[in-house]
Amino acid sequence: MKTNQIMVVDLDGTLTLTDTLHESILGLVRKKPHFLFLLPFWLLKGIAFLKLKVSENYVLNVTTLPYNLPLINWLKKLKACGKKIVLCTAANKLIALAVSEHLNLFDDVISSDGNTNLKGINKRKILEKKFGYKGFDYAGNNKTDLEVWSSAYNAIVVNASTTLQKKASKVAIVSDTFTSQGIKFLDWISALRIYQWIKNLLLFVPVLAAHQLDNVQSLKILMLAFLSFSLCASSVYITNDLLDMESDRKHPRKRHRPFASAKLSIKAGLVIIPLLIGLSILLGQMVGSKFLSILIIYLILTVTYSLVLKRFVLVDCIILATFYTIRVIAGAVALSTPLSFWLLAFSVFIFFSLALLKRYVELMVRAQARKNTVNERGYEVSDASLLQILGVSSGFISTLVVALYVQSKEVMVLYANPKMIWFMMPIILFWVSWVWLKAVREEMYDDPIIFAMKDKTSLIVLGLTVFIIFFAATGVKI
Repeated sequence: MKTNQIMVVDLDGTLTLTDTLHESILGLVRKKPHFLFLLPFWLLKGIAFLKLKVSENYVLNVTTLPYNLPLINWLKKLKACGKKIVLCTAANKLIALAVSEHLNLFDDVISSDGNTNLKGINKRKILEKKFGYKGFDYAGNNKTDLEVWSSAYNAIVVNASTTLQKKASKVAIVSDTFTSQGIKFLDWISALRIYQWIKNLLLFVPVLAAHQLDNVQSLKILMLAFLSFSLCASSVYITNDLLDMESDRKHPRKRHRPFASAKLSIKAGLVIIPLLIGLSILLGQMVGSKFLSILIIYLILTVTYSLVLKRFVLVDCIILATFYTIRVIAGAVALSTPLSFWLLAFSVFIFFSLALLKRYVELMVRAQARKNTVNERGYEVSDASLLQILGVSSGFISTLVVALYVQSKEVMVLYANPKMIWFMMPIILFWVSWVWLKAVREEMYDDPIIFAMKDKTSLIVLGLTVFIIFFAATGVKI
């Protein structure tokens, strides 16, 4: 196939697997949330002006972007053969120049300014003016690139559907194609983090503590509440993944997440979030208005945490502990069951310990990577020992709460053999010590609760706890 000496390459969706404008807007909102209210006014002055203002107020880290490596390697071979490689993009020139400098591949850069959005017919005109009709080959990925392909000598179709490839072949000679793997069902399963739904089993704790597991109606209500909370939580996970893409790409494991790796697009994430929230609220309303209020409070708190609160040292751990505790409260509210003071106190201390444990594990990962801080969270690796002390102490205090609970009047009413509850204390002491020991040995990588659901020792501890509660409640002698 005869080729031209000029190879023009698009940026968004072609050279990169993501959209740099979407990335920049999310980064801007994460760093400066108040700018969210300025975006509509910038857009009123045109998309080119919006791109300019976003680029001026947020410097996109182009070194972490998910690049199309097969395409880049192919372009390098062409360059080695003497072909001139040109980056021509609708992205703002600040981003285009930064990408060019990072890749050190392009001989020239053509991009949007504050007045002209270099897309579709605008891109075709400027390329015809610079290189002439059929004076260049062009690599693109979008239906708007059909306009440019019609003027190109050869079309290189990248990450496009079969339909778009056929349309491109009607307006130009398609010399090469670079196909993507496409969106897989498992990518959405990963993005929704369905395995994290196990945390929402905390909604069932109040009914367990009140010995009402045989109440079928209560269990039906709690199942609706579970689904409602789970869908809401998934919307939050996706929101966090979108806001944390840059930091996730620097993490040895998180960089493989669907949005960080661009297996799922930012646009797809922004579409699914309101759908999940809407369905969650619909199910929450079926549970009851008080439960719905708790759900909305949880949603608002999680968004505030994602945008602001997670940057404050220790405050973030208190909020994380609150998220777990809210689930217990929501379970009680769903059934209109009075929430025990002892259960609430135990929840606060044990979950604060687990929140500190989560941060400790993250610090250990950063230490292994020889990085001193946890991105945007304010912690330093040297804080690890203090977090360990605070976390173990909080876990042990939760055991003290159980000890005080055993002496309370509530135990005498609920349990036929309340002295059996004493056996829970050494079990809780052991488990708190165990999970922290695993963390210190750097044998914990997951969220502590997810780790516990996979850890055989933790599952044995759970089984013993249920065993003790059963015999304490029934009074059956062992």
